Amino acid sequence: MGKIDEQKEYIGALKVYLGFILAIILSVGTGISKLYLAKYTGILFLVGSIILVVAILIFILIAKLMHRHIKRLKDL
Repeated sequence: MGKIDEQKEYIGALKVYLGFILAIILSVGTGISKLYLAKYTGILFLVGSIILVVAILIFILIAKLMHRHIKRLKDL
């Protein structure tokens, strides 16, 4: 497999990971918004908020990594 094909496969895998992280962000965001509207801001709300922030940070890191590899793909 050529180097360019290997990079394309890696970028494709990163896209799949971004999809999973986005699904987690949406589901956890929906859950904590329902908890907030129900005026239940207990431990479940706090844990959900922490998970949401961590998932968003992971999404940003993976997106930056993917864009870095896309820019590097131009040079190959």
